[in-house]
Amino acid sequence: MISRERIDGSRDELRRELEEFLRMPSVSARAKGGDGFRGYAEWVRDRFREAGAEARLMETAGHPVVYAEIGTGDRTLLSYGHYDVQPPEPLNLWESEPFEPAVRGGSIYARGVADDKGDVMARIQALRLYIEEHGEPPFKLKFLIEGEEEVGSPNLEAFVHENRELLAADACLWEGSMKDEAGRPMIFCGTKGLAYVELRARGASHDLHSMYGGIAPNPAWRLVQALRTIKDEEGEITVDGINELIEAPSESDLEAIRNIPFDEAALRASWGVEALDRNLTGEDALKEMLLRPTANIAGIHSGYTGPGSKTIVPSEAFVKMDFRLVAGQSPGPVVELLRSHLRRRGFEDLEVVALHGVEAAKTPVDAPVVQTALETWKDVGQEEAVVYPTVGGSGPTSLIAHDLGIPTIMTGGIVNPESRIHAPNESARLEDYFEAVRYFARFFERFGDGG
Repeated sequence: MISRERIDGSRDELRRELEEFLRMPSVSARAKGGDGFRGYAEWVRDRFREAGAEARLMETAGHPVVYAEIGTGDRTLLSYGHYDVQPPEPLNLWESEPFEPAVRGGSIYARGVADDKGDVMARIQALRLYIEEHGEPPFKLKFLIEGEEEVGSPNLEAFVHENRELLAADACLWEGSMKDEAGRPMIFCGTKGLAYVELRARGASHDLHSMYGGIAPNPAWRLVQALRTIKDEEGEITVDGINELIEAPSESDLEAIRNIPFDEAALRASWGVEALDRNLTGEDALKEMLLRPTANIAGIHSGYTGPGSKTIVPSEAFVKMDFRLVAGQSPGPVVELLRSHLRRRGFEDLEVVALHGVEAAKTPVDAPVVQTALETWKDVGQEEAVVYPTVGGSGPTSLIAHDLGIPTIMTGGIVNPESRIHAPNESARLEDYFEAVRYFARFFERFGDGG
């Protein structure tokens, strides 16, 4: 087992390599292809090669995938991550440059350190330490690192389906997990699906003086009225037929929920709110977050929103909504249910535009890879790791977990509740980072021993 002393003796080297990665502005939302973005993928490829793996770039219709492989044997472990990051804006809210890593109070601040460059780098460094200690692993270890996760992985589905045999594995480590408010590692066994839509309403051909407010059609009011039919006063989603699609959670999922130490007060404090939505508490809040779908308003725009007053009837309005979906629900059918729901209530004039969707993914909480993750946490001194049947977020996890049938979990614990993923001042605690390097090295050891 890689000792804590071995990690401690390499901290400066490990940190310098991580910081080099973080300096790369690999913002996929802005990249239009070309050598700049490809260079980031080549850098990741070269780190795998230096660690001892065979690595290459594999082309997609967008940014290249980095694929690496090492080892032989009857069992195979696949590791997924991404080298692209979110845009850093608004820049004025950063306390240091987003692509110039800075250490404050024991944490390292930079765009991508928590999502997902820290996790990718920790696994590469864990591989290097493993090989230095043991040589080539007695199992096949594969890495899939994509460059478009932050824009919805538009080319990953085709890549996975075209390379089914190459990616075949007995288990998959998805991009890293996090620690809760008490510092307990969290192991996630699934992700919610997602249907991201835009509802658009139109009125007159141009903005009108609000003197016509009593007779002119107002698209903003039209949207408000339509939205009111999607959730009721109790916060329940009322889209016709949407709840009938839900697969009932297993007893093992419900047992996992009962075993989660949910610190509601700490969560409310971190958000700066006095109560959760609908005053949910305890196990009810966990079930809502992990096992129930959501209908979230992500943004609304219409008319004049600048300083002072401007009395108009707007000519158009739109709302962006994301529906987080659970097992049994699929983005295509859910969007069609939404369209039908609105038509039946007289809102056939609203345009429903499907922007993005992913399927829900689920691995049983009692799968062998989950037990390996738990035992590995104990090996590195974390006795209270917690298993979650799923996480409230979404990703292309179903491509591996369902399309390829590979048990897939999220573990690693670099992220913490204050990491501010996707926000200014994204961070990770250095202690968590170095622990993650040791954790993944130990996970590889356990997997190689048949764990």
